[in-house]
Amino acid sequence: MKTFCGRANPTTGALDWVEESEEYDYHQEIARSCYADMLHDHDRNEKYYRGICAAVARVKARGEKVVILDIGTGTGLLSMMAITAGADLCYSVEVFKPMAEAAQCIVEKNGFSGKIKIINKHSTDVTVGPDGDMQMKANVLITELFDTELIGEGALPSYEHAHQNLVQEGCEAVPHRATVYAQLVESELLWSWAQLQPVDVEGARLVPPPAVCHCAGAHSVCDIQLSQVSPRSFTPLGPLCTMFSVDFSKPVSSAFQSHSSQFVAQISGRAQVVLSWWDLDMDPNGSVVCTMAPSWTYPQPKMAPWRDHWMQSVYFLPMESRVTAGEELSLTVCHDDYSLWYSLQSHRYNSQRDLQTKTLPSRPCCTCQAHLVWTRPRFGELNDRQRTQSYVSALRSVLREDSVCLGVSDGSLLPVFAHMLGAKKVFSLENSRMSKQVMEQVLEANSMDGGVELLEIRPDQLSSNDLEGEQISVLLGEPYFSTSLLPWHSLFFWYCRTALAGLLQPSATILPYSATLHMVAVEFQDLWRIRAPCGTCEGFDVTPMNEMVQQSLDFRESREAEPHPLWEYPCRALTQSKAVMTFDFTQCVPQQPVCNQGSLPLLRSGRCHGVALWMEYHLTRDITVSAGLMGPVGEQVFMLFTSVPWTLLIYFKSEHVCIFPTLHSNKHFSAAAVVLVLSVTEQSPDGSSCMKCDRLDIFLSCLFLQGDCEWTRHRKQGVYFFRSPWESSGDGRAAVSYSFTFEPSSGDIKMDFSIESQ
Repeated sequence: MKTFCGRANPTTGALDWVEESEEYDYHQEIARSCYADMLHDHDRNEKYYRGICAAVARVKARGEKVVILDIGTGTGLLSMMAITAGADLCYSVEVFKPMAEAAQCIVEKNGFSGKIKIINKHSTDVTVGPDGDMQMKANVLITELFDTELIGEGALPSYEHAHQNLVQEGCEAVPHRATVYAQLVESELLWSWAQLQPVDVEGARLVPPPAVCHCAGAHSVCDIQLSQVSPRSFTPLGPLCTMFSVDFSKPVSSAFQSHSSQFVAQISGRAQVVLSWWDLDMDPNGSVVCTMAPSWTYPQPKMAPWRDHWMQSVYFLPMESRVTAGEELSLTVCHDDYSLWYSLQSHRYNSQRDLQTKTLPSRPCCTCQAHLVWTRPRFGELNDRQRTQSYVSALRSVLREDSVCLGVSDGSLLPVFAHMLGAKKVFSLENSRMSKQVMEQVLEANSMDGGVELLEIRPDQLSSNDLEGEQISVLLGEPYFSTSLLPWHSLFFWYCRTALAGLLQPSATILPYSATLHMVAVEFQDLWRIRAPCGTCEGFDVTPMNEMVQQSLDFRESREAEPHPLWEYPCRALTQSKAVMTFDFTQCVPQQPVCNQGSLPLLRSGRCHGVALWMEYHLTRDITVSAGLMGPVGEQVFMLFTSVPWTLLIYFKSEHVCIFPTLHSNKHFSAAAVVLVLSVTEQSPDGSSCMKCDRLDIFLSCLFLQGDCEWTRHRKQGVYFFRSPWESSGDGRAAVSYSFTFEPSSGDIKMDFSIESQ
């Protein structure tokens, strides 16, 4: 038996349905699961355990037998915690068959099979009775049914059914309660992900269509690692509001509900975005709390637990509105059984009675089509002024009065820019009717109807008649294609250029004229957890889970890169970044595979978890746009001091030494920096300028945190995880060896990596 799976095809720019073995979906689900992330989440595990112990103790104090229902048991971890805490029996429900089988193995391996029954069903299909899945109703309900939005995985319907059919009235619940918080903010960065902003092109202004400006946008939540959005990137307009709570120990409703929080605007500004997260109270009195709050809410941000299975939510208000300091506002959240959405009301224009009787907004729905064509990162990319300026500058350098341009990218503004810059004729290939209609709105809003000829035609079907007999003098692309998953899938542009070769002038300009694939070996601060095995979790042996995941990775995934937005996942470069493949767009796609091999020395100490990969596009000889690293790898110095009357001098030079003369020790680093602790002087030994700090209070150590990477927020990068991390000493004796093969027939890039040590 076979199954059909969607797979991006870089040679056609389409999502092809590829025939795979029936095991493919099974292995994909396991290989890409976040179970390892949850197992490594000690904060979550420890607080669940404390909540479970307290719930079991409360039931025992009533003289009752403790019967557990664990919905969404996964590995069975929480069930084993419950039995360890003194529960008498546990019914563990898991709908995903491979996971249920793994849980059964883990339960048996840890000696709990006599008290834990694994039920491979959806909880709403579980029966109770002498011949049922459960012989009796439970008096303790344990669940882990949550996602970043809290209710997006169907938690409310599952709780609703459980209280009606599977648990006793007045049962204990772990978690006991969830509370949702929200804060109204102004943020140019975040708002740029929701609305198209005006674009200045050499004195002319391109404005967004009114339909886009007045559209409520996509209904789906924007879930991100909000800890990686600096507080400098937004301005809170009001306090953090408690929006609503759900008590899981009582009957729960999945019906539509709304909740409002009134507050006074702290400052004047533009109300644009709502930041939201939630807490779990593991016990009734709220003494054990598991919070999803971003790290910048902590007094010590580094103490915040990291997790990827639960992040934070960004909601975009349907319309931007001005608020003034002191204005009374009402923030309303609505939810159905699976999603949340927010709206803002002002008391300035509405009485309290009006606010109470006002019709609540329905779930946001895109009416302009732009939010269906452009993803949120794509909106951010289109609104990136610096990036736009790079393309405009490149276009200006290649366009002539007689230029005939053809744009090949999905929903791109480059053809519009070319028209604004005076090209004789501009055509643009659009991949869908919807994309074409969005671009028509852009042209109409700027009185450019007919300025760009929009063609809903595939490149290989384009004829001279479609181009009105013209030959293309400038072929331009960003390139961007909505079907691209991995960075090199944008090489579809190369295949388009090849298909269009017969329509190009002999001296046609190709923009970009080439692209390079780059790599760098990295140490992840946290992302490694999603692929790291967890042999023992909170004292329980979960190796069957590791074996199952590794088996699925070996099916195919372990030798493939996977896409991740690395701006959300801090990492350090342990090697230099390097261009490892070049693709010359001025030439057609070659017939034979293109290979490249080499190695990169590990120049920084740390744990090498894998390789990051991205594309860079060379628009002209001096203008390059990166879809990965946004600049050179950083070199930073952090110092801690003790009470000594010394002077610290910091200056930068090309040497690779860190000297502590007063401590009689030298340490070698790979950074281009030198830190000296010396007697009072205003000049470094080599006469270079320095920063002077008199009578330092502390001197404990000098810590070099080198290799910090800044990634673009607009594109995902490829990540190839090593099966096992490598401990790098940073002396350059170990190196990451690489092998890349570009397969023209498939448009894919096969890759392999290894660590070689002298």
